[in-house]
Amino acid sequence: MSDRFSAPFIAMFESLRMAPTFARGRRDARAGNVRHLAISGSLAAAQVRGPDDPAAFRSRIAVRAFGAAEWARIEDDLAAQARYVADLLAGRMPDDIDKVFTRAGLTLLPLSLNEVAMDCSCERWPMPCVHLAATFYALADSFESDPFGAFTWRGRGRDELLTRLSQLRGTTTPAPEPQEAAADASLGEIADFWGGATTTMTLPVPDAGRPDLLLDQLDPPQLRPGGMPLIEALRPAYRALPG
Repeated sequence: MSDRFSAPFIAMFESLRMAPTFARGRRDARAGNVRHLAISGSLAAAQVRGPDDPAAFRSRIAVRAFGAAEWARIEDDLAAQARYVADLLAGRMPDDIDKVFTRAGLTLLPLSLNEVAMDCSCERWPMPCVHLAATFYALADSFESDPFGAFTWRGRGRDELLTRLSQLRGTTTPAPEPQEAAADASLGEIADFWGGATTTMTLPVPDAGRPDLLLDQLDPPQLRPGGMPLIEALRPAYRALPG
C-alpha cells in the first residue's frame, strides 16, 4: 500500500507542533515499545513501554464508527468496480480508496483532531503524551501492512466487509484469516492487564439514531486539568453527523 494513505493521518497529529514528543514517540514505535496493539470497532488500544518507563501504560485512540447507511454507500461503490474487490482480496488498499469515501462524504482515516478522542493511563500533561505519539505511529504502520485494520477502526471487520462485497457481486465469500483471532486475543490480553479477565475493550455498534452513543462507552479524558471532558466537547459534532 502506498505511504500516502497514512501520511495525512500522521501529518494531522504532527500539526500539533510537539516535535520532541513525536520524535520520542517515533523512536519508541520503531524500537518495538508498542505492545499488543489491537483495533476493534472505533477503538485502537495498546500497551506502551518506553526506555525510561518501569511499567507499561495503556493508550487508547477512538474515532466514530460509520453507521449502517454510510457503510452501505461505501460497499455499493466498492462492489461496483471489480478492481477494488480484487485489491482487497489480495490484502492491498486500492490506490484511490480516498475517492470512494469522499463520494460518500467521509474519510477512512481521521484528518482532523476534532474527529479523535484519546487518553493514556500515564495521565501526563500536555496530551498527547509520548505513549500516544508512539501509538499513532504504530497504528499508521499497521495500516500500511494490513489495510483491513483501517476498515475495522471505522466499524467494518475484514470478514464482514468481504462477505458483503461478495454478496453484492454474487461471488463466494472468502474464508476468515487467522490473524483476526489473534487480534481478538490481543484485546483480551489488554483487558486482563488492565483489570479483569471478564471485561472486553470491544465497543458495541452505536445506535443509528444516536451517533454520539459511542462516546458514552469511553472513559472521559480531559481537555485540560479541571476542564471540560473531551467526550462532551465532541458530542455536538457527533450528533450532527449523518447516520
